Amino acid sequence: MKRTIIFFAIIGSSILLSFMEKANGQTAMNNVYGRHVINLNGNWKVVIDPFDIGLGEWSAIYKDRKPKGKTDFVEYSFDLGPALSVPGDFNSQLPEMTYYESSVWYKRTFLYDPHENNRLFLHFGAVNYLADVFFNGHNLGRHEGGFTPFQFELTDYVTEGENVVIVRANNARRKDGIPGIGFDWFNYGGITRDVHLIETPMTFITDYSVQLDKKDIRQITGFIQLNRTLPDQEIILRIPELKIDLKLLTNAGGTIRFSHTSGPQLWTPENPRLYAVQLIAAGDTVHDNIGFRTIETRGTDILLNGKPIFLKGVNIHEEIPQRKARAYSEADARVLLGWASDLGCNFVRLAHYPHNEHTIKLAEKMGLMVWEEIPVYQGIDFTDPQMKMKTERMLEEMMNRDKNRCNVIIWSVANETSPSAARDKSLIELAEKARSLDNSRLITAAFNNVKFHGHKISFTDTVMKHMDLVSVNEYLGWYKAWPDDPGNVIWENTFSKPLIISEFGGEAVFNNAGTPDSASTWSEDYVEKIYTDQIRMFQNIPFLRGTCPWILADFRSPGRMHPVYQQGWNRKGLLSDRGERKKAWYIMRSYYRNDF
Repeated sequence: MKRTIIFFAIIGSSILLSFMEKANGQTAMNNVYGRHVINLNGNWKVVIDPFDIGLGEWSAIYKDRKPKGKTDFVEYSFDLGPALSVPGDFNSQLPEMTYYESSVWYKRTFLYDPHENNRLFLHFGAVNYLADVFFNGHNLGRHEGGFTPFQFELTDYVTEGENVVIVRANNARRKDGIPGIGFDWFNYGGITRDVHLIETPMTFITDYSVQLDKKDIRQITGFIQLNRTLPDQEIILRIPELKIDLKLLTNAGGTIRFSHTSGPQLWTPENPRLYAVQLIAAGDTVHDNIGFRTIETRGTDILLNGKPIFLKGVNIHEEIPQRKARAYSEADARVLLGWASDLGCNFVRLAHYPHNEHTIKLAEKMGLMVWEEIPVYQGIDFTDPQMKMKTERMLEEMMNRDKNRCNVIIWSVANETSPSAARDKSLIELAEKARSLDNSRLITAAFNNVKFHGHKISFTDTVMKHMDLVSVNEYLGWYKAWPDDPGNVIWENTFSKPLIISEFGGEAVFNNAGTPDSASTWSEDYVEKIYTDQIRMFQNIPFLRGTCPWILADFRSPGRMHPVYQQGWNRKGLLSDRGERKKAWYIMRSYYRNDF
């Protein structure tokens, strides 16, 4: 039984912190929603810790002390303080915390009756950015990364009756963080996704993959992994609609690998077919809904189920602009993905970090293909010796969570990073790591460093040749002037790969009128012209296989400081911060409907 536990053998906050920096949350079981869980969402009591002193021995908020006599006092209190909703960011819940970037301590109590021969895990969908987790006075450890799941085992510490979870959530930006200090979105902090207790028997399913064989669409292949090395343990795989009812025996490592001939109806955007799947082992049952498809490239084509497809996409941030808050629920996902569907999309790029599972699963049901990305963003310090470990762990956590979601067709390892020896080596290794973990999807990164020579544009970043497709962010007409008439611009395909224009656009304030030849007015007319010109250029790129305008809706970004037109918002949305459709929206919808 593997545990990550740090004991308080040494007193002193600086030493304690150095110990805790080494702790990481355990890799989370995938598909928590298909397991036997107890939901811990709701109101959690909080202590706001702006100077981040609560880990120090003299303050020790994790101990949840109470005064013991007339001369005793404690300089914090969960009981007398505010409560915050979980899941949810703390910035949008209290007005005085709008721009808060430090620690908030959360406390939740729950009643529990331990079951003999059962195990109990505490699972977090995400906490931004650092999470230190304590349970019944025990320090379980730390997780770093604001957008991927983690868990800790509680079996040895849970008691009959009341139990206490305390979490320190710290969203302070870090030079050695992922992302780093400078990023162009709002830094929502807190316990931003669902929290669950997972109950399992002593032997349980920790991991599994069920998918279509990449080379033979008649074969459903995969693996099922138990939590321990238990040979000859029977595992049942059932897909009733395909008349699959397999009884399989584990090998010496507690794993089974299988391949079974079947004839599933393939998942497509037009017909997003999913099949109910059951995995049963030693009293443990996991339920899932899985679709089957293949995705590959051939020359400059992207092939879905062997047929060429054009990715009609849009970039999305995990934010509900009308609420000025982090999106976290299925209802939130329905709003954002509904907007994308109305635009005519068959594809969404979830920028610039893994979004919540509700979004991934709902997109799968709606027939929306997905690009998922880790926040290896501008300003990452690739020379930091710890960066390789952090980026690879974040990549693994993202891929482990969503490897059974057939609509995820692209893993992205970075966005807009500057070439250097350290950066090049890091991205190449990340791409190789992704392929070693999953060869059934496409690997890319978004680049913004193409070369302009006259009216021609070429790919020069040598890292591109290590990707399955080339993805380029370009803002012609906004950050860079057109090198020629848009219809005359020529793209040269240096690496003979499919091209996705992964970002383009410009900023406009909804209903702001101006001339189409001046950006200084921040007008819809000017950005409408950008989009019209972009599409003229697209029609002259024979190897273009997808487009993703930046971005679906205006989003909060404190670095956007124009006092009239921005006011803390990035205004590149096709929709306003109130969901109103700008003129550029209609240009893209016409293009995606082939009406342009």
